[in-house]
Amino acid sequence: MTEDLKLIDVPTLILHGDVDQIVPIGNAYRSAKLISNATLKVYPGAPHAMISTSKREVNEDLLAFMKVDQSEDEGGSK
Repeated sequence: MTEDLKLIDVPTLILHGDVDQIVPIGNAYRSAKLISNATLKVYPGAPHAMISTSKREVNEDLLAFMKVDQSEDEGGSK
């Protein structure tokens, strides 16, 4: 899987809760380091199901990330 992550060449948003008991937070840091254009957003106190427990924050971050990516595609800057 490590080599596959190195092949990703598009803007990538990695979201992770820092109290996730299913997937260790180290996996998120490792993935963000391996994906050349990755942005890592860590949610303090959020569990594995953060999309339910932190849905407002997750939605805001997703929309902001897509907006930045879209503006870059249109010639804008981050």
